[in-house]
Amino acid sequence: MSDFFKNKVIAITGGSDGIGKALIETLIPMGAKIATCARNQDKLQDLQINYSKESLLCMVADVSNYNDCKLFIELAIQNFGGIDILINNAGISMRSLLVDADVEVIKKVMEINFFGTVYCTKLALTSIIQRKGTIVGVSSIAGYRGLPGRSGYSASKFALNGWLEAVRTELMEDQVNVMWVCPSFTKSNIRNAALNAKAEAQGESPLDESSLMSSNECAKHILKAIEKRKRTLVLTARGKQTVWINKLFPAWADKLTRKFFYKNGKLVK
Repeated sequence: MSDFFKNKVIAITGGSDGIGKALIETLIPMGAKIATCARNQDKLQDLQINYSKESLLCMVADVSNYNDCKLFIELAIQNFGGIDILINNAGISMRSLLVDADVEVIKKVMEINFFGTVYCTKLALTSIIQRKGTIVGVSSIAGYRGLPGRSGYSASKFALNGWLEAVRTELMEDQVNVMWVCPSFTKSNIRNAALNAKAEAQGESPLDESSLMSSNECAKHILKAIEKRKRTLVLTARGKQTVWINKLFPAWADKLTRKFFYKNGKLVK
């Protein structure tokens, strides 16, 4: 990869784990300056130990809280002089049928996945416009195809994709690139932290994590797409297949999705 990211200031939400952490570990050796936030203080401290404060700034924050987002973006700008790239990576999933789920589950997922992106993007926008930078939303295949047991998660990602598309159109003449990336299932903590019907972390993954794309590989694809100023990035052959089948043959997609997630009439994934 070129020196595109050298001395770029990049704000990454949800940097303590998974794709966010992989992005940081890939970017800092390239000479980037990173500001990141997450809710887990211990994981952020473990991350900070490996890097100087000149290259990495860590802050405990919950992106569903506007004031936390405001402090994070202000701290990043004060510390590094501005923001070139914002990667809205923080997110949470859920696993519960609608009939069983408290409404609070869907509300919490929307607050983190959608409004967290809205808050950070709005707060960083002036700096990004000045630098003709890039805004990234880490979305999901669930933003193209609604997934059973994950209705709130799908809703948040559909909302994210539509909102970023509108913002992209607004900012075209400002030479700001807005893109959304849609990994398929990726090795990360998101399924263990996914909310159950009572809005509590389920603490386990229903999938075989060993067969999934690694966070490091996913991070490399995202960075290549940022450098090329792509509009969208859909990862994995299965992910691309899902998007196109759902677009061209939606009734068939319903049946295939049901078959993938259900066994003997019960949600298994």
